Amino acid sequence: MTVPILEAMNIRLRPPCEADASSRLLLGRDMDIARMFGASLEDVRPITEEDAARWLKALAEHHYAWVIEHQGSFIGEIRLDGVDIRDRRASMAIGIFDPASLGRGLGSQAIMLLLKHAFGQMQLHRIGIRVLAYNKRAIRAYEKCGFVVEGRERESALVDGVWYDDLMMSLLAHEFHRKTESFEIDVRGPTE
Repeated sequence: MTVPILEAMNIRLRPPCEADASSRLLLGRDMDIARMFGASLEDVRPITEEDAARWLKALAEHHYAWVIEHQGSFIGEIRLDGVDIRDRRASMAIGIFDPASLGRGLGSQAIMLLLKHAFGQMQLHRIGIRVLAYNKRAIRAYEKCGFVVEGRERESALVDGVWYDDLMMSLLAHEFHRKTESFEIDVRGPTE
């Protein structure tokens, strides 16, 4: 199964390709970004060619995963995990790996694009997300897209020897549609 190409504004979500391993390798592992994902700084190692190849293989084998491009350049990935067609729900994960792309609204655009597809073509009802309570940039982006905090898992992540909480956030289809009637999207089929 190949995911469709999704495009809007400055963002393009597309299936991964072989060249993405090199792009991922070039971006390396930024310490601040790794910490926002929950990694302890002492555990962050430089990315290797083998790491990049494993990352690409996992992303390519995932049924609901996209590469995020901005102006033709690879900047990250976005996925729907645990897709349950019967209950029409999934969880979402996003990673912007390019430090220069942070704080520019590109993550929010990628999220909105994916949500439009998930709540539209896929007809999902609920998308959940889990985020470290100290990741204020991500929380702002999720709230901007309509997610609301529905709970807190206390001291669930050990980062740099300190326990941190995770926030559980979610968005329902009717909330998304009410909020985003003006967001335009062009959903195209996979390229051959």
